[in-house]
Amino acid sequence: MSSSCEAQFKRHYEAHLKHLRLKGLQPKTIEAYARAVRRIGAYFDGDIEDLSEQQLLDYFCDLLETHSWSAVKLDLYGLKFYYAHVLRKPWVNVDLVKPPKGQRLPDIVTVEEAQRLIQATQTLSYRVFFFTLYSLGLRLGEGLRLTVADIDAARRRVHIRDAKGNKDRLVPLPETTLELLRRFWQVHRNPVLLFPNRAGGLKAATSASTPLDRGGVQMTLRKVVTSCGLKKRLPLIALGTAMPHT
Repeated sequence: MSSSCEAQFKRHYEAHLKHLRLKGLQPKTIEAYARAVRRIGAYFDGDIEDLSEQQLLDYFCDLLETHSWSAVKLDLYGLKFYYAHVLRKPWVNVDLVKPPKGQRLPDIVTVEEAQRLIQATQTLSYRVFFFTLYSLGLRLGEGLRLTVADIDAARRRVHIRDAKGNKDRLVPLPETTLELLRRFWQVHRNPVLLFPNRAGGLKAATSASTPLDRGGVQMTLRKVVTSCGLKKRLPLIALGTAMPHT
């Protein structure tokens, strides 16, 4: 990416974030639409202002090789928002993405399988994150959004914000999870985030303003599942919601 193209993409991306916030979208939607523009920007080296139908077709076909239909749809909606509100350009009026009808339930993991997955995860931040999902029964986004202030150690509970249906809820906090999170916080010491982005290493994690990358977490889980020899279709939601609250 040339320096001029990179500078322009950054300006437009910042404008994209402002429009997302001003439209009053939910935090999960803002996160998804922002990630969509970052991802497609990386794919086309920042040159995404005049994408043709063929370029979009190639991009979404490639994306579908590594991501779910849900991720593909969110990237499509995020890019359409970017064109409409940042570039002020008409969208390519074609039906590119049509997910197949029907819904499959994820395979359920046993407690023993979940323990194998967690123990086989080598990277500390991912290992602690997976255990937190396991013990609290959280979805991926709920875990990523956890902050230090959400942990109520005195009452042994966790405040889950913007959960399904845009509702908050409280979940029990096991002693084992509390102690693990305390030890993990001593490692990164971010004053706000429980799971800060690890892109810049340990020193950068202390001042990181974004959580772990969703794509990195999902990719790590897929690799660990493969290394454990589990023959299951296992999205992260299955790891969290299949576990008992102990």
